[in-house]
Amino acid sequence: MVEVREVAEDGLAAWVELRGLCNPEPTSVEAYLDWKRQAEDAQWFTASLEGDDAGVAVAVLGWHSPPGVARFELDVRPERRGHGVGSALLTTAGAWSRAGGCSELLGAVREADPASLRWAENRGFREVGRNSMLVLDLARAELPEVAAPQGIEMTTWAERPDLVRGIYAVAREAYPDVPGEGEAEMASFEEWLSADMEGTSDRPEATFLALADGEVVGYAKLALSSARPTVALHDMTGVRRAWRGRGIAGALKRAEIAWAKTNGYTRLETFNEERNEPIRRLNERHGYRPEPGQIIVRGPIA
Repeated sequence: MVEVREVAEDGLAAWVELRGLCNPEPTSVEAYLDWKRQAEDAQWFTASLEGDDAGVAVAVLGWHSPPGVARFELDVRPERRGHGVGSALLTTAGAWSRAGGCSELLGAVREADPASLRWAENRGFREVGRNSMLVLDLARAELPEVAAPQGIEMTTWAERPDLVRGIYAVAREAYPDVPGEGEAEMASFEEWLSADMEGTSDRPEATFLALADGEVVGYAKLALSSARPTVALHDMTGVRRAWRGRGIAGALKRAEIAWAKTNGYTRLETFNEERNEPIRRLNERHGYRPEPGQIIVRGPIA
C-alpha cells in the first residue's frame, strides 16, 4: 500500500536525503526553500510503500510557467519503481496543484531515462521541449581573453548595482524569446528581482553586464550551489534585440568562463533548448561538449 504525505519545512532535510536516493543530481535544502520563496507557493510530498519511504515530489505554483500550469518534480527509488509510488505522488501533487488553480503540470525527464518518459507519456504527458546539457571542463580550458566588441563596456552587477533596472529591461526582451517560454507571464520588476536575482544561488559578482553608452544591452549570470561547490551553472544570457549579432553574448560568455576558472570552479554547465540554435552554436565555439539533458513534458492533471 502506498501512502503519500505532505512535508513541512522542518522535514525538508530528510526529504532531500530521500531524493538523493532517487535522483543522482545533488541538491540542497536551501535550494528548495529558495524555490518556495521565489514562487507563489510550493509543497513537498513523500510517498511510502509498506512503511518504507520510496519516492518524493514537489509541486510549484507561479514560477516561470504559463498561467494555469504548475511545475513539478517526481522521483522514485529505482528498486521501488513499478509499484504505484509514482502514480500516487502524481495524483497527490496534481490535486494540490488543481486546488491552487492549475489544470496542467510541467516537468522534466532525464534524456538518459527512457522508462520515465514512457511512464509520463502513458499518463497523458507530451514532449514540449528538449534541453541539451553542454559542459565545459574548466581544468582543461584555457583562460579566455575577455575582449568586448567595439563600443561595449564590460562590468558586473556588483560594480554597478545602480543598473539593475537596465538588467530587467534586457530580461523583458530576452525571456519571451527563449523557446518554450513564450507563454509565461513576465514578472513585475520587484517580483523578478526577488525571484531571479536575489536567490541563494545568485551572486552580483557573477552577473556580468554589457554596456553601450552606459545603457545595459546584455547580461549573463551564473548560478552557484553549495551542493556542488566546484560547479557553476549558466543561468541566463540575454541581449536586447537591437544589439544581437554583434558578439555581445560571446563576450559575456568569456567573462563567465574567466570568472569561474579564476575562482576555482572546475566545471561549467548549461541547459540549452534545442531550438535555441544561436546559443548552442555559441557554447560549442567556446569548447562546451554535450551530455544527456532533459526532456520537458506537459500534461493534464488527472
